[in-house]
Amino acid sequence: MTRVTAAVLRKGGLILIARRKAGLSSGGLWEFPGGTVEPGETPERGLARELKEEFDIEARIGALAATGRGTLASGPFELLAYEVEHLGGEFRLRSHDEIRWVRLEDLAGYDLPAADREVAERLLGMGP
Repeated sequence: MTRVTAAVLRKGGLILIARRKAGLSSGGLWEFPGGTVEPGETPERGLARELKEEFDIEARIGALAATGRGTLASGPFELLAYEVEHLGGEFRLRSHDEIRWVRLEDLAGYDLPAADREVAERLLGMGP
């Protein structure tokens, strides 16, 4: 099964979500930012790489916070969401057209892919 990572970035009681650009996989949907783990990479290293590529930020990857499952055109995947500390760099949007800092409780009002919704529910303590 493909492993995909996601960042749980927090700031002052808020959590970061990003909306994928139209035309990309999951275009128009909000997500916890991250990406696919490349062959030979650990999920943590893959997430740090993805955050650098997608946002041009440096980050410290912490503990696994929650997991979710979904399906891509290539098949099923497991979403591994890690607590992440933003160490530096301004957010430059490359694969996304918008970012928002939102309350975790407000994520139900955003159009999230199923795996990200599962992660959000687990972060809220509502999921298994």
